[in-house]
Amino acid sequence: MKKTEMNEISKATLSRMPLYLHFLQEENSKGAQYISSTVIAQNISVSSVLVRKDLALVSSEPGRPRLGFAISRLIVDIEKFLGYDNLSDAIIVGAGGLGRAMLGYEGFKNNGLNVVAAFDINEKLIGTEVAGKVILSLDKLKGFVEEHKIRIGIITVPKVAAQEVLNKMVEAGIKAIWNFAPAPLRVPKDIVLKTEDLAASLAMLAGKLYRTNKQ
Repeated sequence: MKKTEMNEISKATLSRMPLYLHFLQEENSKGAQYISSTVIAQNISVSSVLVRKDLALVSSEPGRPRLGFAISRLIVDIEKFLGYDNLSDAIIVGAGGLGRAMLGYEGFKNNGLNVVAAFDINEKLIGTEVAGKVILSLDKLKGFVEEHKIRIGIITVPKVAAQEVLNKMVEAGIKAIWNFAPAPLRVPKDIVLKTEDLAASLAMLAGKLYRTNKQ
């Protein structure tokens, strides 16, 4: 595979890779062996030229004339590029409804993420399990992260507690944080932070629905 650095690839291209992967996995499950860039493009709703450019960045084998790309090989290449071939352990802080749902979601493993435990301050939740994964007291976070060499943390706490939780994660050794709290957070330069604004996404969805109904 070409040695392509992540910072050489645009965010738009990177965001399409999971779409390609999901479609290829579906086709592979149906028994398909080869697929053309045109077919991929039709199902991802992008141009075939763009598909070929994207896949050229990650594929170890070029598409074959009249056959296209070998699906199983391309799946391996994309998974390797995205890091999905090497599961990364992660923890969740905040075992409310969203936190418990994420703790029990097995689909993360298909994307290279293995959520191993959750942490909370609610005594009623501490010691309970979701999908065989335990909810621990927040004061055990640092020891757990250090012992298990966890590098990814997920924040699903209320807005007022998010910055404090982030600080605890950083202190414990977490290097990448996926934040679901509706709060602007401050992080050191060496920490990767991705915030999901669910309210903004809902507003965008509602706005599109309104404009569609007005047409």
